[in-house]
Amino acid sequence: MALPGFLTLQRLRCLAILALLCATAGVRAQDTLRVLAWPGYADADLVKVFEQRTGAKVEVTIIDTDDVMWQKLNRGPAEDFDVFAVNTAELQRYIQADLVVPIDVKSIPNTAQQLPRFRNLKNIPGLVKGNKVFAIPYTYSEMGLIYDRQQVKEPPTSLRSLWDPRYKGKVVLYNGSTHNFSLAAMVLGDETPFQIGEREWPAAVEQLIALRRNAQGYYAQPQESVDMFTHGHAALMFANYGSQQLQMLKKAGADVGYAVAKEGALAWLDCWAVTRSAKKPDLAQAWINYMLEPEPGAALLARQGLANTTSESPYVRPQDRLKWLEPVENVERRTRLWERILAGDRAAKVLAP
Repeated sequence: MALPGFLTLQRLRCLAILALLCATAGVRAQDTLRVLAWPGYADADLVKVFEQRTGAKVEVTIIDTDDVMWQKLNRGPAEDFDVFAVNTAELQRYIQADLVVPIDVKSIPNTAQQLPRFRNLKNIPGLVKGNKVFAIPYTYSEMGLIYDRQQVKEPPTSLRSLWDPRYKGKVVLYNGSTHNFSLAAMVLGDETPFQIGEREWPAAVEQLIALRRNAQGYYAQPQESVDMFTHGHAALMFANYGSQQLQMLKKAGADVGYAVAKEGALAWLDCWAVTRSAKKPDLAQAWINYMLEPEPGAALLARQGLANTTSESPYVRPQDRLKWLEPVENVERRTRLWERILAGDRAAKVLAP
């Protein structure tokens, strides 16, 4: 007499198992977008909006150096990402290694909302190869000059202010060989600071040795620069992280100003690119399009102090010249010479083979 109940129980169990299998199959069938980005580029609330719109799941991996990004994307056929944020100088090796695919700009209608300087992609070194676009500009920061308003009464107008004898021991500098040699080249009037000619090396070395005399210290990370500037009562800073450092200093209570010199400013431009291993290229391009909407752009500015490509930056004037980073002539040489300069060597020893 208990048989019907037993059958009913078995049936219910089967239905439950079937429902679980269906649910699991649904999860597996859901599209997943794998994003590789820098801090602040894919905050949880922004990701949630994209997921709700598309029905896709977004997996975000955050990196903090170009080297880590290269390691994650250059691992052979088992790459784990669909779309990533990369600066224009670094993008070159991804194109050369065939790790990225061209982007259909027509599939990203929000590019029409970008400022003219970012819509003219051919004028931005490194984005276009063989008439194919490999990345879309997203955010940028210029390497401006931050100054203490109490010690520097007027905004500095030239990069040469970093060398001013009045600020001996009061200048905070970035510990980076590539950018510092480009900085020296700009001070010497070189319009192509990323390609130092053989005859130009001695003058560039002399400039950086002279700058060393003004250095209060050298930083690597933004917070380190804030601590050095505030605790050391610095007068000037070469802001490798630009407006991001300015915002951090203001939050720390520092009375600081910001200026882009007449020689222009080195500037990094981060762009979104699609990997060759992207399982859903259309979804990756939808992500790029979404990132160009007002909300993500406003979040960049408010939370990170970083400019977006769809509205004018409050830190840069229309007449300011930005020099987008490009690959340099010899990374190893710049590194070797910079290490000797930091060690306190004289020019002859710095330039020795």
